[in-house]
Amino acid sequence: MDNSREIDHLEKIVLETGAIYKAASFLRDRILHRLVIVADQNTYDAAGKAVEESLQSQGLKTKLCILEPNAAGDVVADEQAVVQLLLEVDPGTTDGLIAVGAGTIHDIVRFASHKTGIPFVSIPTAPSVDGFTSAGAPLIIRGIKKTVAAVPPIAIFADVHVLMKAPQPLVAAGFGDMLGKYTSLFDWKVSRLTGGEPYSEQAAVITEQALKSCIQHAAEIGERTEEGIRILMTALIESGIAMLLFGQSHPASGAEHHLSHHWEMAYLRRGNRALLHGAKVGVACAEISSLYHAAVDEGKFPGRQPKALLEHGDQIREWLAEVPPASRIRELLVLAGGPSTLEELGVDEDLFTESLREAHLVRYNRHTLLRALNEA
Repeated sequence: MDNSREIDHLEKIVLETGAIYKAASFLRDRILHRLVIVADQNTYDAAGKAVEESLQSQGLKTKLCILEPNAAGDVVADEQAVVQLLLEVDPGTTDGLIAVGAGTIHDIVRFASHKTGIPFVSIPTAPSVDGFTSAGAPLIIRGIKKTVAAVPPIAIFADVHVLMKAPQPLVAAGFGDMLGKYTSLFDWKVSRLTGGEPYSEQAAVITEQALKSCIQHAAEIGERTEEGIRILMTALIESGIAMLLFGQSHPASGAEHHLSHHWEMAYLRRGNRALLHGAKVGVACAEISSLYHAAVDEGKFPGRQPKALLEHGDQIREWLAEVPPASRIRELLVLAGGPSTLEELGVDEDLFTESLREAHLVRYNRHTLLRALNEA
């Protein structure tokens, strides 16, 4: 991976064994000496303690913020977590934040970084999401999922040794998040064609290449080999960079993500334990693929033929041919060691049916084929 990449605030990417021990010199060079390390108990044990000791050995001052779980036992990117972190920040004194964890912790830290103007450094503990470089933070505000303005990290130190120790479900979730690009890229093309939404060929190509690299090495990823983990993490970072270049999440988020967000909000309302984001996205991708192929290729919904399909049917069919059938997507999910069906994931049929009707409302400004089918 090119470690000299400069995008927005992102100055450095290190993906190698021992990467976490290079953070201290980077921070010292940028005169960031008073730091808040943000983790949960699991990620502190996985890498946070080693990071803390490394920074302190270099003379940097650290304060630890262990984020507390909610009543269901999950650390969630909501108002309570954000406030807990902000209470640990000393205005005028704290000059750097360190996110040690996966997607949720990074979302909390990037939002706090944006609001305080204090830069943050990313220490991923699992290759589970593509949001490490994101400039937006999906937060739960009063039970509703909203993506709000935030900032990317100034550097990422992804330690392959740490990532290889991540639990298999987290690795499979990262693979599922990448598989979701099949339908997100399709929906992005449809949105451009039918809704006039902005599009970037460069961002689309970066995302597509990252997806293909994961598909080609699905077995190694499932086995958590060093090569497989390196390839998966590289793909996740590249997908995030595509969003950063474009300035929005279109390259990596379509109807499959909208289903995932709908399920997440429903689980929060019920007080259920959270499902892994990438696991939801992977299963949702299979379900969206099934729906889209049924509607476009097989014409199973004659009373729901949207105007977009009637006007641009040939072009949409050509694009959809690049989206594998649900059976192939499920095969790949199994190969990576993750859930491949709604039943295995834990989403009941009633919630799934509801989400097919309502999930497009999560991001109503996106002209996905799911939205078009529901509005037909």
